[in-house]
Amino acid sequence: MRRLDKGGPLRAAIQAAGLDIPHLAARTKELDPTGRGLSPAYVGFIAGRGKSAREDCSDRAAELISLALDQEVTALFEPVILTLVESTSTSRSAIPVSGKSGRPTRTLPDQLMDQHELSRFLRKSPSWIDAQIKQAREAGGLWPGLIYVGRSRRFDPRAVLAAMRDQHERISA
Repeated sequence: MRRLDKGGPLRAAIQAAGLDIPHLAARTKELDPTGRGLSPAYVGFIAGRGKSAREDCSDRAAELISLALDQEVTALFEPVILTLVESTSTSRSAIPVSGKSGRPTRTLPDQLMDQHELSRFLRKSPSWIDAQIKQAREAGGLWPGLIYVGRSRRFDPRAVLAAMRDQHERISA
């Protein structure tokens, strides 16, 4: 459920009921058939207006809060209806990357990657990439796939993987 008007009606109902966040949370515990209720923190997120405020909450939370405030759910919340639309953007071609079993494991993106994207893709830390670049520089070369765009680094994932495969084959042989 999504709170109406950024939680305005909800806060007004809390004030009209003479409750605050902790007492509203306690009231939800009393009314919950399972006896769990909602935590004061969760109620605060839902009713809040600051940076930590949440626009969405579970159906259960909306029902318990509405019941505790003796209000209709639709007076405080609206249902969230998701509609998925097919993308009209052009699809990108993807080259499958085979694992040891020969089955495709991941697909390579068409564009260059920054260091964080490459580290997530390789499942290595950014410091590992830094160490590889430093090691290649000390050997008098560039790390394969490294491209400097101005002062920022970009990586060609295909060249990086090809170099890693070659290195692995040299070590294994």
